Amino acid sequence: MPLHHSTDSIAARILGIAQDEVRRFGAKRSTLVSIAETAGMTHANVYRYFPSKTALMDAITAAWVQPLEALITEVSDSPDPAIDKLERLFIALARSYRDRLETEPKLFDLFVDAFDEDRAIARQHRSRIRTLLDRVLEEGISSGALQIKHRDRAMTLLLDGLFRFLQPSAIRLDAGINRKAIEGRLATTLTAILSAFRSKIV
Repeated sequence: MPLHHSTDSIAARILGIAQDEVRRFGAKRSTLVSIAETAGMTHANVYRYFPSKTALMDAITAAWVQPLEALITEVSDSPDPAIDKLERLFIALARSYRDRLETEPKLFDLFVDAFDEDRAIARQHRSRIRTLLDRVLEEGISSGALQIKHRDRAMTLLLDGLFRFLQPSAIRLDAGINRKAIEGRLATTLTAILSAFRSKIV
């Protein structure tokens, strides 16, 4: 059942306050008590909208991945050839992740935690990305643009080969490496993988 507008508004206000709190202090130092005080309510009232601190932190992450998922959905739905869409999709993902790491590192830490602990928000995000990739691969195979014999192997090659550029913890480890250098390595890796997709190797 949809939430009433007033309930939505209160939840959105709590979420916004929590985001600001995490930006300033990080997730570990942010507490439901301080978030509730800023919102002008008791921390028990916060539990009406978010059953735990983890749920609230995951809601922050969910709010960030929504526009990213919309972006890559737009790429996957575009009329471009499948090979071009695969390249654009992974570049968009990698750049968006790196942008978040550089501009909001404490919020990026939430993203890392969700993936490292295999929480629902991380599984859902991975599933949506995989669904879009599968759609593009199927499109490329059907059109003959991708000479792929085994789609599952192709998916594994993509995700394993690009792990460094897509896994949040790996992206954070590369924070000290020049962004241009990282993007160059991504381009090189993508070129090699996509070349394999054109030549019936996979």
